[in-house]
Amino acid sequence: MTSDQKCYVYGEKINNRDRSCGKGMTYHRVLLKLSGEALMGDLGYGIDPKVVADIAQEISDVVQLGTQLAIVVGGGNIFRGVKAAAAGMDRATADYVGMIATVMNAMTLQDALERNNIPTRVLTAIAMQEVAEPYIRRRAIRHLEKGRVVIFGAGSGNPFFTTDTTAALRAAEIDAEVVFKATKVDGVYDSDPHVNPSARRYRSLNYGHVLTHDLRVMDGTAIALCKENNIPIVVFDLSVRGNILRAIKGEPVGTIVGGFCEVS
Repeated sequence: MTSDQKCYVYGEKINNRDRSCGKGMTYHRVLLKLSGEALMGDLGYGIDPKVVADIAQEISDVVQLGTQLAIVVGGGNIFRGVKAAAAGMDRATADYVGMIATVMNAMTLQDALERNNIPTRVLTAIAMQEVAEPYIRRRAIRHLEKGRVVIFGAGSGNPFFTTDTTAALRAAEIDAEVVFKATKVDGVYDSDPHVNPSARRYRSLNYGHVLTHDLRVMDGTAIALCKENNIPIVVFDLSVRGNILRAIKGEPVGTIVGGFCEVS
């Protein structure tokens, strides 16, 4: 096995699918986690239409491979429940407002995808029948099987749970092979690279190392869910054009959580 392949899960069978690594490998069903902040680009608030259009184009390239793609999108570009709660707002209420923000992002992304002729469905954990379908697991899977992109909105429908946890939960429910966490950094580091110029980027990590060292790839609940269900997590830089497609093809981008610990 060559060095540029080491960051993937080594011949392990996950969800009854052979997940041997290699550049020619293509994932069949993927859960993509997008932060709300990713949609605002360099803006201080809201949604940057150009950024959304670029993301939609990348997703279109992925769908053309025949990959079944589900998306969980955050809402932090519009409202952050934790921050509002810290300012005195009731935490549960703040989280529900945040869930509504995720639906705004989901609908915006749906529109951009459909303008690229990609059939897309928004399924929400809170009933909003005038604008989206209710989340029903079997319906979500059926949409994926028909080649539609599925965007999950309103988080898990429960306060006190993050959209990272929702991503792990939905990935397990739809039997996704992998979670892609698209961020503003090119992987997971052993320390803050903005503070420590000598920080080293991990090629791969195991779940336990992430939890014990509090590396903040995702929150602990999300990591535990992925660990329990043997779902690897790939963390990569969304701003690099083509990274989603590279990750789908199994090329080494960013950091994978689910292998053994290896630094660049």
